[in-house]
Amino acid sequence: MLLNFVKDWDVFREVKEIFILVTAILGMKGNLEMTLASRLSTAVNAGKMESAREKWMMIVGNLALKQLQATVLGLLASVMATLLGWMAEGTMPFNHVVLLCSTSVSTAFIASMLQGIIMVAVILGSMRLGINPDNVATPMAASFGDLITLALLACSSWWFYSISDSFLWTELQPYVLYLVDLLILCLIPLWVMISSKHPASRLLLRTGWEPIITAMVISSIGGLILDKSMSNPNLAGLIIYAPVINGIGGNLVSIQASRLSTYLHLNFPPGDLPEERQGCYNPCRTFFGSGANHRSARILLLLVIPGQFIFLYTINLMKGDPRLPGPLLTVAFLSASLIQVFSLLCTADCMVHWLWRRRKDPDSYSIPYLTALGDLLGTSLLALAFLMLWCIDD
Repeated sequence: MLLNFVKDWDVFREVKEIFILVTAILGMKGNLEMTLASRLSTAVNAGKMESAREKWMMIVGNLALKQLQATVLGLLASVMATLLGWMAEGTMPFNHVVLLCSTSVSTAFIASMLQGIIMVAVILGSMRLGINPDNVATPMAASFGDLITLALLACSSWWFYSISDSFLWTELQPYVLYLVDLLILCLIPLWVMISSKHPASRLLLRTGWEPIITAMVISSIGGLILDKSMSNPNLAGLIIYAPVINGIGGNLVSIQASRLSTYLHLNFPPGDLPEERQGCYNPCRTFFGSGANHRSARILLLLVIPGQFIFLYTINLMKGDPRLPGPLLTVAFLSASLIQVFSLLCTADCMVHWLWRRRKDPDSYSIPYLTALGDLLGTSLLALAFLMLWCIDD
Protein backbone atom coordinates (compact mmCIF):
# COMPACT_ATOMS: atom_id res chain seq x y z
CA MET A 1 0.00 0.00 0.00
CA LEU A 2 2.90 2.33 0.74
CA LEU A 3 4.42 1.72 -2.71
CA ASN A 4 1.02 2.29 -4.33
CA PHE A 5 0.79 5.62 -2.48
CA VAL A 6 4.27 6.98 -3.22
CA LYS A 7 4.26 5.99 -6.90
CA ASP A 8 2.34 9.20 -7.65
CA TRP A 9 4.94 11.49 -6.03
CA ASP A 10 6.74 13.86 -8.39
CA VAL A 11 10.09 12.16 -7.87
CA PHE A 12 8.68 8.76 -8.91
CA ARG A 13 7.02 10.33 -11.96
CA GLU A 14 10.10 12.28 -13.04
CA VAL A 15 12.82 9.73 -12.20
CA LYS A 16 11.32 6.48 -13.49
CA GLU A 17 14.51 4.55 -12.76
CA ILE A 18 13.59 4.61 -9.06
CA PHE A 19 11.26 1.68 -9.78
CA ILE A 20 14.33 -0.34 -10.83
CA LEU A 21 15.97 0.76 -7.60
CA VAL A 22 12.91 -0.28 -5.54
CA THR A 23 13.25 -3.97 -6.42
CA ALA A 24 17.04 -3.96 -6.02
CA ILE A 25 16.98 -2.20 -2.64
CA LEU A 26 14.06 -4.24 -1.30
CA GLY A 27 15.82 -7.38 -2.51
CA MET A 28 18.84 -6.34 -0.47
CA LYS A 29 17.02 -7.58 2.66
CA GLY A 30 17.54 -11.11 1.34
CA ASN A 31 21.15 -10.34 0.58
CA LEU A 32 21.95 -8.89 4.00
CA GLU A 33 19.32 -8.98 6.74
CA MET A 34 18.00 -12.47 6.05
CA THR A 35 21.52 -13.82 5.59
CA LEU A 36 22.53 -12.27 8.92
CA ALA A 37 19.43 -13.76 10.57
CA SER A 38 20.19 -17.20 9.13
CA ARG A 39 23.85 -17.09 10.23
CA LEU A 40 23.02 -16.01 13.77
CA SER A 41 20.16 -18.55 13.99
CA THR A 42 22.55 -21.34 13.05
CA ALA A 43 25.06 -20.05 15.62
CA VAL A 44 22.36 -20.12 18.31
CA ASN A 45 21.29 -23.69 17.44
CA ALA A 46 24.91 -24.83 17.32
CA GLY A 47 25.59 -23.39 20.79
CA LYS A 48 28.13 -20.82 19.56
CA MET A 49 26.48 -17.89 21.34
CA GLU A 50 26.36 -19.20 24.90
CA SER A 51 29.45 -17.27 26.00
CA ALA A 52 28.66 -13.55 26.43
CA ARG A 53 32.01 -12.46 24.96
CA GLU A 54 31.71 -14.75 21.93
CA LYS A 55 28.09 -13.71 21.43
CA TRP A 56 28.81 -9.98 21.31
CA MET A 57 31.96 -10.39 19.21
CA MET A 58 29.91 -12.33 16.65
CA ILE A 59 27.06 -9.80 16.71
CA VAL A 60 29.28 -6.71 16.39
CA GLY A 61 31.43 -8.32 13.68
CA ASN A 62 28.39 -9.33 11.64
CA LEU A 63 26.71 -5.92 12.02
CA ALA A 64 29.88 -4.12 10.86
CA LEU A 65 30.18 -6.50 7.91
CA LYS A 66 26.55 -5.83 7.02
CA GLN A 67 27.07 -2.06 7.07
CA LEU A 68 30.03 -2.46 4.74
CA GLN A 69 28.04 -4.69 2.39
CA ALA A 70 25.04 -2.34 2.47
CA THR A 71 27.20 0.64 1.49
CA VAL A 72 28.83 -1.18 -1.42
CA LEU A 73 25.57 -2.74 -2.61
CA GLY A 74 23.75 0.59 -2.37
CA LEU A 75 26.35 2.12 -4.67
CA LEU A 76 26.22 -0.83 -7.09
CA ALA A 77 22.40 -0.82 -7.10
CA SER A 78 22.38 2.80 -8.26
CA VAL A 79 24.89 1.94 -11.00
CA MET A 80 22.70 -0.97 -12.15
CA ALA A 81 19.55 1.21 -12.10
CA THR A 82 21.39 3.83 -14.16
CA LEU A 83 22.65 1.32 -16.73
CA LEU A 84 19.33 -0.49 -17.09
CA GLY A 85 17.42 2.81 -17.28
CA TRP A 86 19.81 4.09 -19.94
CA MET A 87 19.52 0.85 -21.93
CA ALA A 88 15.71 0.99 -21.74
CA GLU A 89 15.26 4.70 -22.52
CA GLY A 90 18.41 5.52 -24.47
CA THR A 91 19.12 8.55 -22.28
CA MET A 92 19.90 9.36 -18.64
CA PRO A 93 20.13 12.94 -17.27
CA PHE A 94 23.12 13.44 -14.99
CA ASN A 95 21.01 14.91 -12.18
CA HIS A 96 18.97 11.68 -12.17
CA VAL A 97 22.17 9.66 -11.83
CA VAL A 98 23.31 11.73 -8.82
CA LEU A 99 19.87 11.49 -7.18
CA LEU A 100 19.74 7.71 -7.69
CA CYS A 101 23.20 7.28 -6.19
CA SER A 102 22.52 9.38 -3.09
CA THR A 103 19.09 7.84 -2.54
CA SER A 104 20.39 4.29 -2.89
CA VAL A 105 23.48 4.67 -0.69
CA SER A 106 21.73 6.58 2.12
CA THR A 107 18.70 4.25 2.12
CA ALA A 108 20.83 1.11 2.17
CA PHE A 109 23.05 2.46 4.97
CA ILE A 110 20.28 3.66 7.32
CA ALA A 111 17.94 0.71 6.64
CA SER A 112 20.75 -1.78 7.22
CA MET A 113 21.61 -0.22 10.58
CA LEU A 114 17.99 -0.15 11.80
CA GLN A 115 17.18 -3.67 10.61
CA GLY A 116 20.42 -5.10 11.99
CA ILE A 117 19.52 -3.85 15.47
CA ILE A 118 15.99 -5.28 15.12
CA MET A 119 17.35 -8.65 13.98
CA VAL A 120 19.74 -8.92 16.90
CA ALA A 121 16.87 -8.11 19.29
CA VAL A 122 14.63 -10.76 17.68
CA ILE A 123 17.30 -13.47 17.85
CA LEU A 124 18.29 -12.67 21.43
CA GLY A 125 14.59 -12.64 22.38
CA SER A 126 14.10 -16.03 20.69
CA MET A 127 17.05 -17.42 22.67
CA ARG A 128 15.56 -16.15 25.92
CA LEU A 129 12.09 -17.58 25.13
CA GLY A 130 13.40 -20.93 23.87
CA ILE A 131 12.03 -20.41 20.32
CA ASN A 132 13.92 -21.70 17.29
CA PRO A 133 15.12 -18.46 15.59
CA ASP A 134 15.18 -20.26 12.20
CA ASN A 135 11.37 -20.10 12.20
CA VAL A 136 11.14 -16.47 13.35
CA ALA A 137 14.17 -14.37 12.43
CA THR A 138 14.27 -14.65 8.62
CA PRO A 139 10.58 -13.78 7.96
CA MET A 140 10.81 -10.96 10.50
CA ALA A 141 13.88 -9.66 8.65
CA ALA A 142 11.98 -9.76 5.36
CA SER A 143 8.87 -8.03 6.74
CA PHE A 144 10.68 -5.23 8.56
CA GLY A 145 13.06 -4.97 5.63
CA ASP A 146 10.34 -4.28 3.08
CA LEU A 147 8.52 -1.64 5.11
CA ILE A 148 11.50 0.21 6.59
CA THR A 149 13.50 0.19 3.35
CA LEU A 150 10.63 1.37 1.16
CA ALA A 151 9.71 4.16 3.60
CA LEU A 152 13.34 5.34 3.74
CA LEU A 153 13.72 5.08 -0.04
CA ALA A 154 10.59 7.15 -0.67
CA CYS A 155 11.47 9.80 1.95
CA SER A 156 15.13 10.18 0.96
CA SER A 157 14.35 10.37 -2.78
CA TRP A 158 11.63 12.94 -2.10
CA TRP A 159 13.98 15.01 0.06
CA PHE A 160 16.84 14.94 -2.44
CA TYR A 161 14.40 15.81 -5.21
CA SER A 162 12.66 18.62 -3.28
CA ILE A 163 15.83 20.52 -2.37
CA SER A 164 16.13 21.55 -6.02
CA ASP A 165 12.98 23.71 -5.79
CA SER A 166 14.68 26.89 -4.58
CA PHE A 167 17.28 28.75 -6.63
CA LEU A 168 19.95 28.50 -3.90
CA TRP A 169 19.52 24.77 -3.53
CA THR A 170 19.61 24.37 -7.31
CA GLU A 171 23.15 25.73 -7.18
CA LEU A 172 24.18 23.67 -4.14
CA GLN A 173 22.22 20.44 -4.81
CA PRO A 174 25.02 18.44 -6.50
CA TYR A 175 27.42 19.29 -3.67
CA VAL A 176 24.91 18.30 -1.00
CA LEU A 177 24.36 14.93 -2.69
CA TYR A 178 28.10 14.41 -3.16
CA LEU A 179 28.66 15.17 0.52
CA VAL A 180 26.06 12.59 1.62
CA ASP A 181 27.73 9.92 -0.50
CA LEU A 182 31.22 10.90 0.68
CA LEU A 183 30.32 10.79 4.39
CA ILE A 184 28.87 7.27 4.08
CA LEU A 185 31.73 5.99 1.91
CA CYS A 186 34.31 7.37 4.37
CA LEU A 187 33.01 4.94 7.02
CA ILE A 188 34.05 1.91 4.94
CA PRO A 189 37.52 1.57 6.58
CA LEU A 190 35.87 1.57 10.02
CA TRP A 191 33.51 -1.28 9.08
CA VAL A 192 36.41 -3.25 7.57
CA MET A 193 38.46 -2.86 10.76
CA ILE A 194 35.60 -3.93 13.08
CA SER A 195 34.41 -6.88 10.98
CA SER A 196 37.96 -8.25 10.68
CA LYS A 197 38.09 -8.78 14.48
CA HIS A 198 35.90 -11.93 14.41
CA PRO A 199 36.95 -15.05 12.43
CA ALA A 200 33.49 -15.67 10.88
CA SER A 201 32.96 -12.12 9.64
CA ARG A 202 36.63 -11.88 8.60
CA LEU A 203 36.15 -14.90 6.32
CA LEU A 204 33.01 -13.40 4.77
CA LEU A 205 34.85 -10.12 4.32
CA ARG A 206 37.00 -11.91 1.76
CA THR A 207 34.62 -14.49 0.28
CA GLY A 208 31.05 -13.26 0.82
CA TRP A 209 30.73 -10.77 -2.05
CA GLU A 210 29.89 -13.07 -4.95
CA PRO A 211 26.37 -14.13 -3.87
CA ILE A 212 25.14 -10.70 -2.73
CA ILE A 213 26.39 -8.86 -5.83
CA THR A 214 24.99 -11.50 -8.19
CA ALA A 215 21.68 -11.46 -6.31
CA MET A 216 21.50 -7.67 -6.57
CA VAL A 217 21.96 -7.89 -10.35
CA ILE A 218 19.16 -10.48 -10.58
CA SER A 219 16.83 -8.30 -8.47
CA SER A 220 17.64 -5.29 -10.68
CA ILE A 221 16.43 -7.21 -13.74
CA GLY A 222 13.16 -7.79 -11.88
CA GLY A 223 13.09 -4.04 -11.21
CA LEU A 224 13.44 -3.36 -14.94
CA ILE A 225 10.38 -5.55 -15.58
CA LEU A 226 8.46 -3.56 -12.93
CA ASP A 227 9.61 -0.28 -14.46
CA LYS A 228 8.49 -1.31 -17.97
CA SER A 229 5.15 -2.58 -16.60
CA MET A 230 4.54 0.78 -14.92
CA SER A 231 4.89 2.54 -18.28
CA ASN A 232 1.90 0.54 -19.58
CA PRO A 233 -1.34 1.92 -18.03
CA ASN A 234 -3.01 -1.47 -18.44
CA LEU A 235 -0.37 -3.16 -16.26
CA ALA A 236 0.26 -0.37 -13.73
CA GLY A 237 -2.12 -1.99 -11.20
CA LEU A 238 0.37 -4.77 -10.48
CA ILE A 239 2.56 -2.43 -8.41
CA ILE A 240 0.35 -2.93 -5.35
CA TYR A 241 0.76 -6.73 -5.57
CA ALA A 242 4.47 -6.93 -6.46
CA PRO A 243 5.85 -6.42 -2.91
CA VAL A 244 3.33 -8.99 -1.62
CA ILE A 245 4.20 -11.81 -4.01
CA ASN A 246 7.94 -11.07 -3.79
CA GLY A 247 7.93 -10.67 -0.01
CA ILE A 248 5.92 -13.81 0.73
CA GLY A 249 7.98 -15.93 -1.66
CA GLY A 250 11.19 -14.68 -0.04
CA ASN A 251 9.82 -15.26 3.46
CA LEU A 252 8.80 -18.86 2.83
CA VAL A 253 11.91 -19.98 0.98
CA SER A 254 14.23 -18.28 3.50
CA ILE A 255 12.65 -20.27 6.35
CA GLN A 256 13.24 -23.52 4.47
CA ALA A 257 16.80 -22.60 3.46
CA SER A 258 17.67 -21.58 7.02
CA ARG A 259 16.25 -24.84 8.43
CA LEU A 260 18.11 -26.97 5.87
CA SER A 261 21.36 -25.14 6.58
CA THR A 262 21.01 -25.60 10.35
CA TYR A 263 20.23 -29.31 9.84
CA LEU A 264 23.40 -29.81 7.78
CA HIS A 265 25.55 -27.80 10.22
CA LEU A 266 24.37 -29.91 13.15
CA ASN A 267 24.55 -33.36 11.54
CA PHE A 268 27.18 -33.48 8.80
CA PRO A 269 30.70 -32.15 8.27
CA PRO A 270 31.13 -29.82 5.25
CA GLY A 271 31.24 -31.82 2.03
CA ASP A 272 29.19 -34.77 3.35
CA LEU A 273 25.52 -35.23 2.48
CA PRO A 274 22.72 -37.52 3.71
CA GLU A 275 22.46 -40.79 1.76
CA GLU A 276 19.20 -39.84 0.07
CA ARG A 277 20.71 -36.61 -1.27
CA GLN A 278 23.62 -38.15 -3.13
CA GLY A 279 21.77 -39.20 -6.29
CA CYS A 280 20.13 -37.15 -9.03
CA TYR A 281 17.76 -34.46 -7.82
CA ASN A 282 14.04 -35.24 -7.86
CA PRO A 283 11.48 -32.48 -7.04
CA CYS A 284 9.23 -35.02 -5.28
CA ARG A 285 12.03 -35.58 -2.77
CA THR A 286 11.62 -32.00 -1.54
CA PHE A 287 8.05 -32.53 -0.36
CA PHE A 288 7.58 -36.25 0.25
CA GLY A 289 9.30 -37.90 3.17
CA SER A 290 9.03 -38.31 6.92
CA GLY A 291 11.72 -35.84 7.97
CA ALA A 292 11.06 -32.46 9.60
CA ASN A 293 12.36 -30.59 6.54
CA HIS A 294 9.97 -32.48 4.23
CA ARG A 295 7.07 -31.57 6.50
CA SER A 296 8.11 -27.92 6.64
CA ALA A 297 8.34 -27.80 2.81
CA ARG A 298 4.79 -29.17 2.53
CA ILE A 299 3.48 -26.74 5.15
CA LEU A 300 5.16 -23.74 3.50
CA LEU A 301 3.72 -24.67 0.10
CA LEU A 302 0.24 -25.22 1.57
CA LEU A 303 0.39 -21.78 3.21
CA VAL A 304 0.48 -20.07 -0.18
CA ILE A 305 -3.18 -20.43 -1.24
CA PRO A 306 -4.96 -19.38 1.99
CA GLY A 307 -2.27 -16.87 2.90
CA GLN A 308 -2.22 -15.06 -0.43
CA PHE A 309 -6.04 -15.09 -0.63
CA ILE A 310 -6.15 -13.32 2.74
CA PHE A 311 -3.63 -10.76 1.47
CA LEU A 312 -5.67 -10.20 -1.70
CA TYR A 313 -8.82 -9.55 0.35
CA THR A 314 -6.89 -7.32 2.77
CA ILE A 315 -5.57 -5.21 -0.12
CA ASN A 316 -9.15 -4.78 -1.36
CA LEU A 317 -10.28 -3.69 2.11
CA MET A 318 -7.40 -1.21 2.46
CA LYS A 319 -8.37 0.25 -0.92
CA GLY A 320 -11.91 0.77 0.41
CA ASP A 321 -13.56 -2.11 -1.47
CA PRO A 322 -15.28 -4.60 0.89
CA ARG A 323 -16.00 -7.11 -1.89
CA LEU A 324 -13.98 -10.23 -2.60
CA PRO A 325 -11.38 -9.92 -5.39
CA GLY A 326 -12.59 -10.91 -8.88
CA PRO A 327 -12.32 -14.64 -9.65
CA LEU A 328 -9.98 -14.20 -12.62
CA LEU A 329 -7.61 -11.94 -10.67
CA THR A 330 -7.70 -14.35 -7.73
CA VAL A 331 -6.92 -17.40 -9.87
CA ALA A 332 -4.15 -15.58 -11.78
CA PHE A 333 -2.49 -14.20 -8.64
CA LEU A 334 -2.71 -17.45 -6.66
CA SER A 335 -1.38 -19.46 -9.62
CA ALA A 336 1.59 -17.12 -10.00
CA SER A 337 2.30 -17.35 -6.25
CA LEU A 338 2.03 -21.14 -6.20
CA ILE A 339 4.37 -21.56 -9.18
CA GLN A 340 6.84 -19.12 -7.63
CA VAL A 341 6.96 -20.77 -4.18
CA PHE A 342 7.04 -24.32 -5.59
CA SER A 343 10.00 -23.38 -7.82
CA LEU A 344 11.79 -21.63 -4.96
CA LEU A 345 11.40 -24.51 -2.50
CA CYS A 346 12.73 -27.00 -5.06
CA THR A 347 15.61 -24.66 -5.88
CA ALA A 348 16.38 -24.18 -2.18
CA ASP A 349 16.53 -27.94 -1.56
CA CYS A 350 18.89 -28.43 -4.49
CA MET A 351 21.03 -25.33 -3.87
CA VAL A 352 21.59 -25.74 -0.11
CA HIS A 353 22.81 -29.34 -0.50
CA TRP A 354 24.92 -28.45 -3.54
CA LEU A 355 26.61 -25.62 -1.65
CA TRP A 356 27.24 -27.87 1.36
CA ARG A 357 28.81 -30.49 -0.87
CA ARG A 358 31.14 -27.78 -2.22
CA ARG A 359 32.03 -26.83 1.41
CA LYS A 360 30.35 -23.42 1.17
CA ASP A 361 28.16 -22.13 4.00
CA PRO A 362 24.52 -22.15 2.77
CA ASP A 363 23.62 -19.48 5.35
CA SER A 364 25.77 -16.96 3.50
CA TYR A 365 25.34 -18.16 -0.07
CA SER A 366 21.85 -19.60 -0.62
CA ILE A 367 19.44 -16.97 0.74
CA PRO A 368 20.70 -14.05 -1.42
CA TYR A 369 20.30 -16.14 -4.57
CA LEU A 370 16.91 -17.50 -3.52
CA THR A 371 15.35 -14.18 -2.55
CA ALA A 372 16.68 -12.50 -5.70
CA LEU A 373 15.30 -15.34 -7.79
CA GLY A 374 12.02 -14.93 -5.90
CA ASP A 375 11.91 -11.23 -6.84
CA LEU A 376 12.58 -11.99 -10.49
CA LEU A 377 10.12 -14.89 -10.65
CA GLY A 378 7.42 -13.05 -8.70
CA THR A 379 7.60 -9.87 -10.79
CA SER A 380 7.77 -11.81 -14.08
CA LEU A 381 4.87 -14.14 -13.24
CA LEU A 382 2.78 -11.23 -11.93
CA ALA A 383 3.41 -9.18 -15.09
CA LEU A 384 2.49 -12.23 -17.19
CA ALA A 385 -0.70 -12.75 -15.16
CA PHE A 386 -1.76 -9.10 -15.59
CA LEU A 387 -0.91 -9.25 -19.29
CA MET A 388 -3.16 -12.30 -19.70
CA LEU A 389 -5.96 -10.55 -17.77
CA TRP A 390 -5.59 -7.51 -20.01
CA CYS A 391 -5.67 -9.68 -23.15
CA ILE A 392 -8.99 -11.24 -22.11
CA ASP A 393 -10.29 -7.75 -21.25
CA ASP A 394 -10.65 -8.34 -17.50
